[in-house]
Amino acid sequence: MSSGGWTGLAVAGVTAAYALGSRRLSSTPLTPAIVFVGSGILLGPAVLNIVDLRRDAAPILALLEVTLTLVLFTDAMTVRRGDLVTGGFLPGRLLGIGLPLSLGAGWLLALFLLPGLTVWECALVGAVLLPTDVALEKTAITSPRVPALVRHGLNAESGLNDGMVLPLFVLFLAAVPGTHYAEEGVTGVFWRALVLSTALGLLAGGLGGRLLQWSRAGERGTGEWRQVYPLAVAAASYELAVLTDGSGFIAAWAAGFAFGFALRRHPAGVERDGPEGTAEFAGNLARLLAAISLLVFGAVLLGPALEHLNWRIVLYAVLSLTVVRMLPVALALAGSGLRLPTVAFVGWFGPRGLASVVLALLVVEEHVPGVELLGRVVALTVGLSVLLHGVSAVALAERYGRWHRKAAAATPDLREGPPVPEGSVRT
Repeated sequence: MSSGGWTGLAVAGVTAAYALGSRRLSSTPLTPAIVFVGSGILLGPAVLNIVDLRRDAAPILALLEVTLTLVLFTDAMTVRRGDLVTGGFLPGRLLGIGLPLSLGAGWLLALFLLPGLTVWECALVGAVLLPTDVALEKTAITSPRVPALVRHGLNAESGLNDGMVLPLFVLFLAAVPGTHYAEEGVTGVFWRALVLSTALGLLAGGLGGRLLQWSRAGERGTGEWRQVYPLAVAAASYELAVLTDGSGFIAAWAAGFAFGFALRRHPAGVERDGPEGTAEFAGNLARLLAAISLLVFGAVLLGPALEHLNWRIVLYAVLSLTVVRMLPVALALAGSGLRLPTVAFVGWFGPRGLASVVLALLVVEEHVPGVELLGRVVALTVGLSVLLHGVSAVALAERYGRWHRKAAAATPDLREGPPVPEGSVRT
């Protein structure tokens, strides 16, 4: 059997095994991310050497790029306007104040702790580790004990910050000599990758949403094919940007946002399933591909990185998950009226995941001089995030939920809002 056959068999086996035991595992600290990343380390060059980036580079990069495109589209599609209007100050502060402060902190920390990198390579480290991934903190986002303001705020932040980080990432790549983007120059990158790609994505997503509305209103398509339709819109937006030498990821994110907005803005004929129902199949597929991508991450990035760690890399990863995230969040929420436990909860639950992995591999593709060190830093940070955020999600959500119930009972006008009635909370 070829190496590709063994890789496919191993991935299928891990996926099937988790599917069969997923119900039992859901009540334990072993999150899907922990299981798949751990399995990837075992299957990679560090242990069994079944999955290897040098041997399987093309299919691995294709898988990760497809996955991120779909995740960006579905995440942006499901961001509700209500999440930004009702209590919208939380994602607004996190994105408008916290995100640039986190970028600056990560950049400066890299300059101090990673002397082997240039100024712009340090900027890339900060940008790659900016996106948050709510899939790694699912319990913290879905637990009814956590106030709706916090759940919706974290979800909106995660759905929007990917798209906000991508332009910064592309501009930093353009500033690094020798990359594909550097050849175009910052001005060319700005117009092609940022302005044109965003415009094409908004056009494809908005038009796609209106066409779906038209099809539903006239009952021209079946429910099964309506579920597949978002995949075609996501792919079309990505390819439109690629054909114009732009950024397919930026276009996919913009398309998802416009697609969801179009369905909500013009709801005629969509009452039966709504935007979220339309995205159900695409969302499930995105979650499956994301899990497989985390397995690949464990094999090709984290496993090898664990063999070449030093104190600088470890310290950067720890500080990235704590100070670089939590201090900017605290500054962003100063004066918001939120209590200290809420600020700490929001600050801690900013896990790094798939977006950081794919952006790091794009840096690998561009042959950035400091790519080995950058890759190790990103790999360890994401690996620690998968472990620490996954293990702590259930316990901290429960503890925070208990605090919120007591605080809301003592303070009826608590900024975090009232608790969910006890009878509606399932244990």
